[in-house]
Amino acid sequence: MGNDPYQGMPSGVPNHRKKESGFSRCVVSIPARRANPAHVTAGARTFFVTSSAWGKQSLLQSDRAAGLFLRVLYEYRAQSKFRLHDFVVMPDHFHVLLTVESGMTIERAMQFIKGGFSFRAGKELGMRSPIFHKGFSEVRITEPEGFLQVRAYIRNNPVARNLVADPQDYPYSSAHPGFELDPVPQDYKIKPVP
Repeated sequence: MGNDPYQGMPSGVPNHRKKESGFSRCVVSIPARRANPAHVTAGARTFFVTSSAWGKQSLLQSDRAAGLFLRVLYEYRAQSKFRLHDFVVMPDHFHVLLTVESGMTIERAMQFIKGGFSFRAGKELGMRSPIFHKGFSEVRITEPEGFLQVRAYIRNNPVARNLVADPQDYPYSSAHPGFELDPVPQDYKIKPVP
């Protein structure tokens, strides 16, 4: 696990962070939790989400698998299922920083991403299920500082794992030039990152 303080934490937050850092405590979310939709949806909400490959296998390490994951991610973004602020596709997991609107739950957005990739990976790459663990970790971002911390963590994840020396060199990350991202939520009043 190396120097990655987020790995292994159920909420995806290092245990030395305080609540006032802009993160709110979370639990692993499983889509079939039968929650009352009236209590699950609200106004636009921003989340830092992590999901791991089944058995922490390096199922996303090939160019074909990582490229397909990004195509699926951007197809659902184009359908306005969520707003995408940052992402990284690591060999055995992924992180996304996204905002869901009032008519969408984070569980449903993750079902689109994980389910859409799993379906297409089976058809196009011959991958067999399960590809991802059943749940995912979510952290609701409530403050600008939390947004910036998560953005930095996502962008530096490949460097922390010794995959590249510079975040911009990792081709499956929003830090790599050429990826279109959605603007920072207006509530946060943060200058856009180039």
